[in-house]
Amino acid sequence: MKRSRLNLFKATSMSISVLGIILIVATLVLFAYLGINAVTQSISTNVGSGSGYDQLNILKQDYNSLNNQFSSVQLKVDNSNNQNAKTAFVNAKLELVKANSDINDVDSALSAGKSKDEVAQRINTAQAQLNTARSSLASVQGMV
Repeated sequence: MKRSRLNLFKATSMSISVLGIILIVATLVLFAYLGINAVTQSISTNVGSGSGYDQLNILKQDYNSLNNQFSSVQLKVDNSNNQNAKTAFVNAKLELVKANSDINDVDSALSAGKSKDEVAQRINTAQAQLNTARSSLASVQGMV
């Protein structure tokens, strides 16, 4: 009887030890999976935002080009005596300032790591605002 209790105790303690080792290994595997998943997600987010930075650079180039056009038109408007053209130029310049603000919003969204949809929405807004400023400038050029 004593012998069977001893064997039962040995078997039970061995089972508990094996279960403990299995749980420790499973925990390590789980933490390794979570770590690898976090690194992979970080890498894919950085790769995905690369196109956003490319589009941001295109927006900035378009803005700088449009700003240069505004500078050359401003000289013509200032030299003209057309009050309507001056008012239209001020309104067009306001549209250009809004476009710059929208471009800065895109930059901040990229820097903050916002979702692709959020960045795409802000890029579309900035592009639309640049187009509005471009058409406003064209109407001012038609007045001068």
